[in-house]
Formats: sequence, structure tokens, C-alpha cells
Amino acid sequence: MSKMISKLPKGPISEKWTSHKGKINLVSPSNKRLIDVIVVGTGLAGASASATLAELGYNVKTFCFQDSPRRAHSIAAQGGINAAKNYQGDGDSTYRLFYDTIKGGDYRSREANVYRLAEVSTNIIDQCVAQGVPFARDYGGLLDNRSFGGVLVSRTFYAKGQTGQQLLLGAYSAMNRQIGKGRIEMYNRHEMMDLVLVDGKARGIIARNLVTGEIQRHSAHAVVIASGGYGNVFFLSTNAMGSNVSASWRIHKKGAFFANPCFTQIHPTCIPVSGDHQSKLTLMSESLRNDGRIWVPKNKQDAKAIREGKLKPTEIPEKERDYYLERRYPAFGNLVPRDVASRAAKERCDAGFGVNKTGEAVYLDFSAAIERYGKEEAHVKGLDENDISVVKKLGDEIIKNKYGNLFQMYEKIVDEDPYNTPMMIYPAVHYTMGGVWVDYNLMTTIPGCYAIGEANFSDHGANRLGASALMQGLADGYFVLPYTIGDYLSNEIRTGPISNDSPEFKDAEKKVIDSLANFISNKGKNSVDFYHKKLGKIMWDKCGMSRNANGLKQAIKEIKGLREDFHKNVIVPGGLDEFNEELVKATRVADFLELGELFAKDALERTESCGGHFREEYQTSEGEALRDDKNFKYVSSWEHKGEPSKAVLHKEKLDYEEIEVKTRSYK
Repeated sequence: MSKMISKLPKGPISEKWTSHKGKINLVSPSNKRLIDVIVVGTGLAGASASATLAELGYNVKTFCFQDSPRRAHSIAAQGGINAAKNYQGDGDSTYRLFYDTIKGGDYRSREANVYRLAEVSTNIIDQCVAQGVPFARDYGGLLDNRSFGGVLVSRTFYAKGQTGQQLLLGAYSAMNRQIGKGRIEMYNRHEMMDLVLVDGKARGIIARNLVTGEIQRHSAHAVVIASGGYGNVFFLSTNAMGSNVSASWRIHKKGAFFANPCFTQIHPTCIPVSGDHQSKLTLMSESLRNDGRIWVPKNKQDAKAIREGKLKPTEIPEKERDYYLERRYPAFGNLVPRDVASRAAKERCDAGFGVNKTGEAVYLDFSAAIERYGKEEAHVKGLDENDISVVKKLGDEIIKNKYGNLFQMYEKIVDEDPYNTPMMIYPAVHYTMGGVWVDYNLMTTIPGCYAIGEANFSDHGANRLGASALMQGLADGYFVLPYTIGDYLSNEIRTGPISNDSPEFKDAEKKVIDSLANFISNKGKNSVDFYHKKLGKIMWDKCGMSRNANGLKQAIKEIKGLREDFHKNVIVPGGLDEFNEELVKATRVADFLELGELFAKDALERTESCGGHFREEYQTSEGEALRDDKNFKYVSSWEHKGEPSKAVLHKEKLDYEEIEVKTRSYK
């Protein structure tokens, strides 16, 4: 029998969340002081949840493996955050954001969750402005925004530098205030090693002090997992190297279902791979697609000459350029969703039109935008609009104000000036839409264990709109979990403090110590990175931008073999009771080697194409994703049964009452 009960409220979709909040159980302020909550992760979801829960009066313990909460990976998010404010008066609304998110996710997400996300998005902007987040403003002092989280409207709010950084600093400052008050106990450089269940409920975690190696028991009335996604199963991704799946995977092995693992997003605007030495791919903000035009040469000979260094892109005349996104998707052009843009780039490069030395890059060109902005500014200032040097100078300045930090970063890495020569970009693994299955209250199939932000599966479907990750993280942490967790905790006010001296804690601690000791005592010959890179290559080649049945079957077999070899032949130098980064990596890669197999299994089971999951056998005559709504309009939720190969599939049917399910078209 499935444990999945989604707890979706009844009634019209626009009233579900309001009605639900009015009916769920609450915990009185005086009783909140008796309740302990653990939060694992300090990105936007974890930091906002920690701060808000502490502000409400709960006792919060927060854990992060970084040396400071502000170094969570959310800090690297560049582009912006969506909200249905309709400041531009261009027709945005809660319903429009809801519709765009469902459609962008290729109709593989829950209506109720997505509508709630769109509904609370407007609160996020108000919250962050009140915190002092320095959002960009227009000449009149009003908040500015741009498009790429919905394409047809401007709903993406942004801050100079990196938006994620500024938003995280806002959440971090709220956290710090509560740390100062003693309401949050902050555990930096600690990693969650296991979840502890007592009588079937989440009652705490086993953590490891990454500096000293000490194993610790921490008890609580509820545990919140906010540890991000699992893009690093591919080894090379846009995520920081420390980003991992371990917290999510460890609760999965304790009974939390893992949903849609094959739904991985490929980001279309990354700096291409430069060699085998890299450990991370550099993400260029998708906001660049607002002004940059994407193209490749029309002629293969020109592309070949560029690759060989015999021709510069600026030497290719306009009529010899293929603006392939504008050609294929005239209604949306360069702003088509990420999965569509990424596959289109791959198709051009596979066909021999790629422009860097490896043949895996396309151009993102700002010359047209520079000219357009320059002429407009020259007109405003009464200068000669036909003077090329004046127009270029004025246009450069406007582009610099919008994207200067990104252009600077690109030039430092690639050693080319993007003001005068087009950028080179190529798709790379970015966000994961799969994750721990949660109900409407964000609780997993384990009572008392919650998952928020990118760690859960729920709000995006098979593909994510640009700028919606930050929106979901802050929505969950500030405006959803603080309400819904009270429904569960209202039954815990008489429980009293949770002892960490119970047999369950002792048993979990022993298993962690034994597992770590096995790695240290293993006298293998290969490094942890050796296995991580091999896994990443299997995943990218056979489970990357496109998949097929034969490749997925091979991947399952190869990953299982690699995992067996890893446990037999990995070498982990150093000891248990000390700072040991190789040991940390070993535990994470062990989890990736299990997740990778389940990922491939999920992709093999889903015999359709949708969003970021593209099965080569299921495509239209024009190369677009071919969904099978009759057989696959559900969430694939996997129950752990010892080995990934033995995982049991549970299906949550997706019912669409408000939206007509159609074939996506951006033409």
C-alpha cells in the first residue's frame, strides 16, 4: 500500500491555499518554545525557513557543511526571481505565472502546488525589499524587472551582481538576528549522516563535525531537509563541487519516496567545457537571452573555419548567420524555455555547426542590442544616430549597466571581449526537478520529515522556468512551511524534549561510524574523483540531453558495476577523527552511485519525452518532445528496497482541472 497521500485541499484552485491555512492546526506562541526543529541546509530555502521558524518561537538547529551559511550554493544564482507583480502592466497575473509554470514544466507538475507558488510569489518581493535586498530600479525609483521567467511578460526581478547572493544575504541577516537571540543554534561545517526514526517518526539526525570528525546525535520534533539538488551526479555541472544529494538520499533510504529522478534541467547559457581538468562549469545568467541573439553559421564550411581559427564570427555577414531559435520558434525566439533552447543548440552542434574548438558551442551575440540601445540613447541626447562610434559607445554603456559583471566574468575566463565579439555558450547540467516526494504540506512519506526548495520534487514538473528556483526556495521557507509544519507539530506539544540517548539514536550512530570506518580501512587503488568522473561520463553520455532505451540499459549495468568496484577499490587517505575532505567526498559519491542507477531506471521506465526528459524514440517529426499523456501523466515515486534495482514504483496521478493539457508550442 502506498504511503502517498497528497493532502490537496478541496475547492477552487484560487481558494485552496487560503482555505487550507484557515483549517490547519496551529501551535500557540507559548507552546512553540517547547518544540525543537532541525533544518539541514542554509540556501534560500533552508535559511528562510530557519529564520522564519525561529521568529515564530520554535527552537531551531540549523546545519550546513560550509564554513558559513552564506556560502550555500544559492549565492551563485545570477539571473533573478519571478513574481507576478505586473509592475509593467503587460498582463501578468497569478494565473498567468501559474499557467506558464505548468506549461513550461510540460504538464508534469501538481496544479495546487504551482498555483500556491504563483500566489505567494508577490509576498516574496515585499519581504525581500523590507529586508533591504537591493533590487534593480528604473529611472523613477520603482523596481525594475525583465523577462525569462515566462517569456511573454516581464516578471523577473533582479539585483546587481548576483540576485541569489543578495537574496541569500537577506535571509542570512534574518537568520543571524535569530542566532544572536539564541533561537537558532548554528552548526557550521557539519554534515548530516543519517536520519533517526523513533516509532516511525523523524526525531533527529546523526551529524559529523567536518573539522574534528566527531559524530554527534541531535534530536528534534521535526526535521526539515533543505539541501538542494543532485546535479553533481553528472560530475560536471553548474553547481558548486560541494553540492550533493546525501541528505535527500539518506532520508530516502529511511522511507522517504524519491520522485522523478530523471527530470534534470540542462541550462542553455553556460561557458563551454574547456578541457578534462575542470571540476565545475560556469553558468552565465539566462538574463543575457533578453538582449543576446543566438546563432551559428549557415554554412558548415564557415563553422569549420571558425573552429580552426581561420575565421572570426564578426567576419560572417548577417545573411550567412542562422538565428535558429528565432527561425524555429518565431513567437518566443531566444526566450524559449530551457529544455527547448538546450536541445536546439545540441541539434545544431551535432549537425556540424558548432563554433568552438570542440564543436560544442553556439554564439550569443549582443551587437544588435548594442546598436539598438545606442541609437535610442543618441536620439535622447540629440546626438547623431548614424555615427557608428557614438552609437557603439552609448550602447556599450547601457549593456554594461545591465550585464557588466557577467561580461567581465566571461572575459576573465575565455579571454575574449563580449562587447566586440559574440559570447560562446553551450548547455550544461543545472537544476534537478526531481527530488524527495512531498505532500501539499511539504512533508515526505516519513511523518515529521519535510523537504523544501530544490530538495523536493513538486513545483516545476519536467522543466523549470528561469528564475523560478529562487522563487520556490523562498516561497517554501518564508510562506509555506512555517504554516504547514504547525499542523504536524500541534500534536507534539505534550511530547516534551526528545532524548538522543534512545536505542534508535545509538543504533544509527553505530551504523554511521561503521560505514565511515569501512572507507578508511579500504585499501584500494583509485581516488574518489576517479569514480565520480567515470559516473559523470556515463550519466552525461547516456542520461544527458537525450536518452534512449539501449543507452539507459547500458547505464544501469555500468553504474552497478562501477558501484561495486568503488566499494572494493576506492582509497580514502587520512583518519576518522580529523578533517578529511576525501572521506566526505567518498560518502557523497557512494550516494551518487546509487542515485545514478535509480535515475537511469526512472528514465527507462518513462517511455515518453517531456521537458528535460528527452527520449530519442519519442519525438515529433520536427524533433520536439512527444508526451504520452494517457500513460504517463503521473509522478514517478520510488520506494527504497535495499538496492536501486529493487526500488518499487508508486504513481501519483496528476489531475488537471484548471488547465487544458496541450502539446507545447512556442512557434
